[in-house]
Amino acid sequence: MRRTFIMFILAFMLAKAAHSQIPEHSVGLRYGTVYGLGTEISYQHGLTAKNRLEMDFGFSSRYEYINGLKQDYNSWALNGLYHWVWELGKGLDCYAGGGTKIGFWSSSQKYDSPYNNGIFLSALGDVGIEYSFPGGIQLGLNARPEVGLYNQGTGVNVGFALRYQFKPK
Repeated sequence: MRRTFIMFILAFMLAKAAHSQIPEHSVGLRYGTVYGLGTEISYQHGLTAKNRLEMDFGFSSRYEYINGLKQDYNSWALNGLYHWVWELGKGLDCYAGGGTKIGFWSSSQKYDSPYNNGIFLSALGDVGIEYSFPGGIQLGLNARPEVGLYNQGTGVNVGFALRYQFKPK
């Protein structure tokens, strides 16, 4: 009896895992808060039924006037994240994971300073929830705690994502 019960549980778990497969590819945009780089181009690649990689490329360009001088600030970054995905309901998933961010920043400060440009590196966490519509549109909301490892501060980047999922045929 005990062996039959364990086999039943294992069969149920396998059927559940096969039912809730994540798409092989998703492409779209992620709109982040001020702490991040703003809008990022987002790509997700499904590895297994419960795991995926996410890569986001963001860039930011702004300027401000300080003491009558225009100063430009430019930066770009590439995020790489690994996600574990759990199904909450039909089309509704939550995920958590971690990764890293590497990027470059520059500014046009008018005084001689060794800090006008450089690279930065951060460790990332990621937790979020997403809903996938039957037509392939995916909406997501997530929070990314970032810990600066080199030339980067520490904070939380909250974002909203809109992606299109390419379903396997």
